[in-house]
Amino acid sequence: MNQHDLDVLDEIQRRVLWLATRIVDAANHDRDTGDGVKVGGHQASSASLVTAMTALWFAHLDAADRVAVKPHASPVFHAIQYLLGNLDRSYLTRLRARGGLQSYPSRTKDPDGVDFSTGSVGLGAAAPLFAAVTRRYVDAHFGARPRSRFVALIGDAELDEGNIWEAVADPATTGLGNVMWLVDFNRQSLDRVVPGVRINQWRGQFEAAGWHVVEVKYGRRLAQAYARPGGEALRDWIDAMPNEQYQSLFGLAGPALRERFCDGAPAGIAELIADVADDELAPLVTDLGGHDLQAMLDAYAQCDAVTDRPSVVFAYTVKGWGLPIAGNPRNHSALLTTEQVDALRAAHGLTPATEWDRLDPASPAGIRAGARREALSRPPAGRALPVTVPETTRVRANRPVSTQEVFGRVLVELARDEAVAPYLVTTAPDVATSTNLAGFINKTGVFAPTEQRSWTEDRMLRWTESPAGQHIELGISEMNLFLLLGQLGLSWDLSGQPLLPVGTVYDPFVLRGLDAFLYGTYSGSRFVVAGTPSGITLAPEGGAHQSTITASVGLELPGVTFVEPAYAATLDWLLCDALGQIAAGGTPASTAAPVEDGAYYFRLSTRPIDQAPFEAARARLGDAVLRRQAVAGAYRLVDAHAAHPELADAPVVQLAASGAVLPEVLAAAAELAEEGVAAHVVDVTSLDRLYRAWQRTLRQGVRTATVPSVPGALRSAFVDRVPVVTVHDAASHAMAWLGSAVGAPAVPLGVDEFGQSGSVRELYELHDLLPGSIVNAALAALSLR
Repeated sequence: MNQHDLDVLDEIQRRVLWLATRIVDAANHDRDTGDGVKVGGHQASSASLVTAMTALWFAHLDAADRVAVKPHASPVFHAIQYLLGNLDRSYLTRLRARGGLQSYPSRTKDPDGVDFSTGSVGLGAAAPLFAAVTRRYVDAHFGARPRSRFVALIGDAELDEGNIWEAVADPATTGLGNVMWLVDFNRQSLDRVVPGVRINQWRGQFEAAGWHVVEVKYGRRLAQAYARPGGEALRDWIDAMPNEQYQSLFGLAGPALRERFCDGAPAGIAELIADVADDELAPLVTDLGGHDLQAMLDAYAQCDAVTDRPSVVFAYTVKGWGLPIAGNPRNHSALLTTEQVDALRAAHGLTPATEWDRLDPASPAGIRAGARREALSRPPAGRALPVTVPETTRVRANRPVSTQEVFGRVLVELARDEAVAPYLVTTAPDVATSTNLAGFINKTGVFAPTEQRSWTEDRMLRWTESPAGQHIELGISEMNLFLLLGQLGLSWDLSGQPLLPVGTVYDPFVLRGLDAFLYGTYSGSRFVVAGTPSGITLAPEGGAHQSTITASVGLELPGVTFVEPAYAATLDWLLCDALGQIAAGGTPASTAAPVEDGAYYFRLSTRPIDQAPFEAARARLGDAVLRRQAVAGAYRLVDAHAAHPELADAPVVQLAASGAVLPEVLAAAAELAEEGVAAHVVDVTSLDRLYRAWQRTLRQGVRTATVPSVPGALRSAFVDRVPVVTVHDAASHAMAWLGSAVGAPAVPLGVDEFGQSGSVRELYELHDLLPGSIVNAALAALSLR
């Protein structure tokens, strides 16, 4: 790039720096929040990436490229989007305000086209890596897309996050030549200047994983100084200088800076800089490559030239570059004073009347901004698939069968559907066969970028790896599972191809990947995940492999519909409905469920369940009614009055349960009938859908000052104001709210302590889940009326 172009980019980066700084300043000093709480905004952390981001957006990126922005650099991103014409001026004074710019880049809440949500440290870094895995899969199955580079801008402190190294080390992420990570190497964290510099350790870890590593350490001034006689000694001293000492140079000037720089230096260093004027010394010794536009562009070009592996660029930067707080060890949460902002405005040649102006469109900088806006524009992406997922696969279950087994069988049946099958993709963290994906894998194969020879002859599992495979196998990392699912579920946008992603994981270990699970749903991703086996019905494994709070987590996760079926047909209906809604891109696949825009979490079990009680309910209600109620969240499995007409005038109780405990609940209902109590049994297939329906009516009542009604899903399954016993192979509080929902006393039974090894019966006895305990709970509920 010639000097004229570099001068234009320098003018742009100066305006970016000003706008990013002023955006934060306005949020903290111009806007009255009314609560006295500091707004914040990370002026220093944002400033350190101004050069790198200016070089990217105004000289390097193409429209197809996708970038994850370091969370604390969001003001820089918004300043760039404003200069490109992609953000209305009104947003610049609304950082961290309701309906304004989010604190960290958000795909679903920011107005200016964020590619990857960031904010959870380390996850935004890894997301582009798994987006590239998704692109490789999409290209292999649906034809090559226009080449995209997947870029992550990350803080050096993010490399302390374990999920970073799980992602780097996973075999599924190898060979991705379209990935570049740029590490903002400012050597400061939230609390301190980082003692020592871990660049050699990190370089070794990346190289061991097969990555290409680039360091951008020095700018042109220092490079020229190193080329002069004695320059090698100067370079050796700066390289050897303790990080804490180097960081302390910022803010010093003149003789004080010279003295600090030479403190502990070998003989001859003072003489080497003796001819450097005091006012030129600071720009020289703090001239880092991360703030040299040409050096950054050269680094990007080096990464582009490497096409067989991911690249990482370590850009040495100054935290607070260009600001009076540059390099200050306490600058992480510091804000410029009004006086400092006024001085900065004047230094940039702006006034209060012109400070928010875009670049003059007739100037060289404005012309470049206009050209880059055109170059980076993208057509809107379509979310829906041109297929209709069937309402049911009509899976057969003439014997006791577990939901885990049925789950695998439904996927196999869907894989036989020529319209739906091409879009199905499964993934698992080394638990594919033990979560019952073997049948799907046998039919579709395992995905690999190139054909792999199989050396095993297993009649039960054909582990054939090729570009045509539809299962992506991961190493043992639940974080990677949810990161990949999140990106597969965004493939419609990031790769121009909607998919139907399905993942499996042992339910106890959903919690290991919870941060990435939440990240995916916050980003608006759409996928299905099955946690199986679950609960204490995995009795012999003991407490370490028993999940008790996952039902509560599924119920509470925003953007997730939690589902826990007990019977084969309900699982079939619910899974088809979930995939149907994903395929429809947010339009309901049927009238049986409300519009849902998010992920689906199926909590499944390995416990075989007798299907006869369900078939009796099917005969009583008919498929159409039963399916509608089951998909909506609950249906009456046993109607006590229909089953026992002689109990028409008897006391009535409702036994509500989900999943594997229904055999015990049915046995308790039979015992209660013998004791003269009519016990309805409600199979709760989705606590989530029931709860949301209840909350909708409550909030409507609160907002309109009217009496809330009982939503249809609850009304059809439950009798109003009749005592309830809830039974769950999970924490008891997850279902306890049902009493309030139907306006009746409730006794919740569940698992509220860590488990131990034993048989199912032994552990159900320990946690009061056997029929006798359920009967006693029902009698207690009746006594509370």
